[in-house]
Amino acid sequence: MQSDRAILRTSNFELQTSNLSRILIVLGVLLIAAGLAIKAGLPLGRLPGDIVVHRGSSTFYFPIVTCLVVSVLLSLVAALFRR
Repeated sequence: MQSDRAILRTSNFELQTSNLSRILIVLGVLLIAAGLAIKAGLPLGRLPGDIVVHRGSSTFYFPIVTCLVVSVLLSLVAALFRR
């Protein structure tokens, strides 16, 4: 009985580390892709539809469209992990 529990714990641990390694690899690829996009001149954070208000010496900036784009991308990544 003890050996069965030990096998279950070991396989569960291997499954968790496998999932963690997959998540870390995908996050790394996403960070590299974002870095290359910014380096290439893609205006992340300054998309059309982002709200910018200049009043006197102060500026209010709310990146609503950028938030929507990031949300869609994160939803797609999450959908890939659910499969």
